[in-house]
Amino acid sequence: MLVFEDVTERYSGGAIALHWLTAVLVVVNLLLGLSMVPLPISPRKLQWYLWHKSIGSTVLLLTCARLAWRWYRPAPPPVAMPSWQRRSAAAAHALLYVLLLLVPLSGWIYSSSTGVQVIYLGLFPLPDLVTKDKALAAVLRITHLTLNFALFSLICVHVAAALKHHFADRDNVLARMLPRLRPKGMVD
Repeated sequence: MLVFEDVTERYSGGAIALHWLTAVLVVVNLLLGLSMVPLPISPRKLQWYLWHKSIGSTVLLLTCARLAWRWYRPAPPPVAMPSWQRRSAAAAHALLYVLLLLVPLSGWIYSSSTGVQVIYLGLFPLPDLVTKDKALAAVLRITHLTLNFALFSLICVHVAAALKHHFADRDNVLARMLPRLRPKGMVD
């Protein structure tokens, strides 16, 4: 088990919770999105779309909360690594945040353009962001799919980089974001 010398090397509990909650919801929503599209129209398909839209809206809210948290509690100092890796990591994280905002927004706009209102958790109708427009809906469908593919690809790179740091470089990059590893002297 990795041990830390300094508590400031670790992400805060709030950042860790928001990261992993977002990660789980994104993976579930990507799988749900892939599973629901080929289904025939049925109550189950409509329920899955409701869940998909609610999870996407939650990811949008959590991403805003993550950005606010990051502003309030900046990330710990970076682990020692070559400058190209540090720049690549910064660019990848920025792009992840952009995609975590754009993917749900594109889905919301797409849904609006089809004339189907997003109802968060089946309880709270969200305003339509555009009017119903079949031509716009076709473009937005492709946009939403493309952004999801980009997000999935970037998540794969993010996970691969974290595993590389953990197993090949044997540094604390991954461990700083894991909820179970605690710095030396820190109690649960």
